[in-house]
Amino acid sequence: MENAYSWIQALASVFVFVVGAFLLAVIVVFVIDVTQTKHTVRRNFPVVGRFRYWFEHMGEFFRQYFFALDREEMPFNRAQRSWVYRAAKGIDSTVAFGSTLSLTPAGTPIFVNCPFPTLEQDAVPTEPLIIGPHARNPYEAKSIVNVSAMSYGAISKPAVLALSHGSRMAGNWLNTGEGGLSPWHLEGGCDVVFQIGTAKYGARDEGGELSDDKLREVGQIDQVKMIELKLSQGAKPGKGGILPAEKVTAEIAKIRGIEKGEASISPNRHPEINSATDLLDIISRIRDVSGKPVGFKTVVGAYGWLDDLFDEVNRRGIESAPDFITIDSGDGGTGAAPMSLIDNVGLQIKESLPLVVDMLKKHGLRDRIRVIASGKLINPADAAAALCMGADFINSARGFMFALGCIQALQCNKNTCPTGITTHNKRLQRGLVAEIKAKRVQRYSESMRKEIGMIAHSCGVTEPRGLRRFHCRIVQEDGHSIPLNELYPDASP
Repeated sequence: MENAYSWIQALASVFVFVVGAFLLAVIVVFVIDVTQTKHTVRRNFPVVGRFRYWFEHMGEFFRQYFFALDREEMPFNRAQRSWVYRAAKGIDSTVAFGSTLSLTPAGTPIFVNCPFPTLEQDAVPTEPLIIGPHARNPYEAKSIVNVSAMSYGAISKPAVLALSHGSRMAGNWLNTGEGGLSPWHLEGGCDVVFQIGTAKYGARDEGGELSDDKLREVGQIDQVKMIELKLSQGAKPGKGGILPAEKVTAEIAKIRGIEKGEASISPNRHPEINSATDLLDIISRIRDVSGKPVGFKTVVGAYGWLDDLFDEVNRRGIESAPDFITIDSGDGGTGAAPMSLIDNVGLQIKESLPLVVDMLKKHGLRDRIRVIASGKLINPADAAAALCMGADFINSARGFMFALGCIQALQCNKNTCPTGITTHNKRLQRGLVAEIKAKRVQRYSESMRKEIGMIAHSCGVTEPRGLRRFHCRIVQEDGHSIPLNELYPDASP
């Protein structure tokens, strides 16, 4: 009995201590809040005002689970993400009881199914396309869907490893992004597109200038199939790459040739490229030194300069042309960027892609220059619409991030990604097992190709590159749709 009484006394003492400590903490917080002058809510409503900031922060995580409808969220809604998750996991991606997608908003694509669709035995595999026929080492690109530019640094080592191994298994290419070529890009054995950004990471000398020696080194790596010169990207047209200081580890600093722990801020353009003539000069230089096909990536805004570029190509000779153009959409991307650039600068892919394709046709260069479409093309319908507009290939970054397990936590610009994809925190990276995620990368890539093919067969063509603008209609403001070829008439000479 005495022992029981002693236990009760001990528990009561602990309870009094905890309550006292809690009250003391509340008093301290109260004093801090009423005396500080930075936050109005906390000054007027001490202690309880702090919950406002906590709820605001947690709302980013809970909104998608409790409040948003399947088609409501931005930049990607639950239905879009769920398809990627199911495709990547290899589980049934069919749905029942009708579509949840409203077909009335302006801009919605509707594919024109054929009364006599392509039979399975009549379907043909998508043929490889040669990129860079005038380079010493042309590239025979096999996959119509590929991994878009994501730098090692912006994404983690296990994420790069999973993408590298998965890309090899799926037969698609992996773009390094502007952060340079790391061992992890090569480890999986996949085809690699080496991107040169405005800071020339991985291809620059000690003074930060483009280095022919580094280009030769890159050119000698068999896995590197093409080189992409980045002029701009969808996340931040008109501004260079941004890697926050907390994500610049010693290894990343060594690969990029910068200081550890210092923010990596690239120039907003290549200082030596001031005209279409300069652009062709540097493309020719990179191609001659490396021996690889070379193209450029851009977000289209002003487009008169493309006429100048294509005129100059025809003046110099068709061999001087860029081997490909990657057209990125102006509605954001994976990189950290100012909201004003993400939201309001650059044309969306649905407008810029047909515009560029038509300009290539007008100048007689459509068969010489391959067109790669990039920007929010994570589902088969989005990709098929881009093929209707004239794309040869589809690049996706965020689609493959979802395949890796991204939950759209919107922490990409910080070092706190809960899925380990965009963080260098070892504890958070632990959840991303590259061997497992590589298989999901493979399945997502293959599922995209398969279902793009299903849309093509429904439209009556034997393979996806047979899609044309008349196979797709675009919903207008009045709710009616018009054929894409009426919205953007064919500009063939």
